[in-house]
Amino acid sequence: MDSVVSDTVPVVLPTAVKILIAGHFGVGKTTMVGTVSETRPLRTEEVLTDAGIGVDDLSGVEGKTHTTVAMDFGRITISRDLVLYLFGTPGQDRFSFLWDELSAGAIGAVVLADTRRLKDSFACIDYFEDRETPFIVAVNCFDGGERFQPADVQLALNLDPGVPVVLCDARDQVSSRRVLVALLQHVLSLPV
Repeated sequence: MDSVVSDTVPVVLPTAVKILIAGHFGVGKTTMVGTVSETRPLRTEEVLTDAGIGVDDLSGVEGKTHTTVAMDFGRITISRDLVLYLFGTPGQDRFSFLWDELSAGAIGAVVLADTRRLKDSFACIDYFEDRETPFIVAVNCFDGGERFQPADVQLALNLDPGVPVVLCDARDQVSSRRVLVALLQHVLSLPV
């Protein structure tokens, strides 16, 4: 934590850390960032157009009308000493070139997963494993989606046993905050 000296009382500045909210197309990244952000989130959503036909797979998210084309950004104060800057990644493969820039300086990532399209999570998991970026998997429990236990998801995604899997609802602030705390606990538990 840094201190700034003023004329009267030192001002204590919180430590700020960067976290990615990642996952495949339509999994709830924009929703999660918007749900937990204490400031109005920055969104780069655009309307899905006919240009995406045959490019964007809308299986399981047929009602989706908008998509993130660059990033989402939000901020949340965890404690007086800690502020998280949240960067939501775009989900389509055609925007994956942005991930390297967005992930620079991140201490870890939340990989959102949808049990209706679990196989779509592999590319995202591979991305963080290849770069040795700490991550957890948060299963966004959609209405109508099949409910799996975390151990079942861990097995289905062939995750290292040390990678936590948590269940969440990206629309719920308390649930989404728990995901962020789980990531911080995971990052802090890793050897330096």
